[in-house]
Order: sequence, then structure tokens, then C-alpha cells
Amino acid sequence: MSIQKIVEQAVQDGYLTPAMEAEVGRICDTASELSIEEYMALDRLMGALLTGEVVAVPRKQFINVMEELVLTEAISRVAEIEATSDCTLDLGDIAAYALNRLPPLYATTEEGASYQRQRAKSELISLISQQVGEAIARYLDRPEFFPERQIFGKSSSDEVLSQVNSLLKSNAKKYEQK
Repeated sequence: MSIQKIVEQAVQDGYLTPAMEAEVGRICDTASELSIEEYMALDRLMGALLTGEVVAVPRKQFINVMEELVLTEAISRVAEIEATSDCTLDLGDIAAYALNRLPPLYATTEEGASYQRQRAKSELISLISQQVGEAIARYLDRPEFFPERQIFGKSSSDEVLSQVNSLLKSNAKKYEQK
């Protein structure tokens, strides 16, 4: 999508989403030089943001604690299996399968996240373990279909670093990018 189209959409909706912001940033980073039209669109966007005509939607202000718990369980189980056999498991497939069968545990504060973690450890740990186990069993038993399928986020190490940076920004207390 072009900068002009993103700005048009933002002005029409009254919101600049994090995805729109990221796309504008990507275009600006990869372009050797912006056109006059692109500069004018950026100027229009800046004016709309300053006047309140467009509101920037903040980045993720909540977390799903269940993702963290499922990943922790899946990583330990997958590592154990991979260490004792010659098969390689897809952590993303396993976590997604389990997460689709577990209740979300959203939190907007550190205190809320701590509460959700404690609650899950006392009430849901066996269910988490069961679903991760089922996900692994399903993964190991699945036929090899659609070998051409594209995995989300399968890309360069720069993108992985960018994803880790974003994760730290949204989850780490007092994280500052240097």
C-alpha cells in the first residue's frame, strides 16, 4: 500500500493503526528517495495527527498470559522430543493448536498479568499440559500436505530481531531502545 493510500484511509477512518504506522515506516526506510506526493501525504498526516482529525491507536496495551504459559510448556516438551528423536516439530503450529483450545487470559497491567499467571497455575496448568500434549500428538500424526505453505514471519534475522524488539517494547517494564 502506498503512503498516499494509507494517509487517505487514516483520514477517512480517523485512526492511524499500528499496522499503518509500520507500513509507512517500512516504505520510508526502504525508499532511497520519497516523491513530492509522498512528502505531501506525510505532511497531511502530521497535520491531521496534530489537530486530532486522526488519532494514533496505541500499540498493544494488553497481553494474553495464556500465550506465555503455552509457549513455556510447548518449548520444554518440544525440546525434550527433539533431543530424544530425529524429528523436528513446529513450535508455532503446536502453540496455535493448543491456544485455540484454551481460554484467553488477558491483562492490561503487571498486577493483572501476575494474577492471571497465578490463577492459571492453580486452576489451568493440567489443561494447558493436556492441550499441548494433544497438539504435539496431532502434529506428529499429521499427513504431509501443502508442502508449499508459507509460514508467518519466516524471514531474515533482521525481521526476527525486529519482532523481538517489538515484543520487548510491549512487555518489558521500562524498556528503552538504544
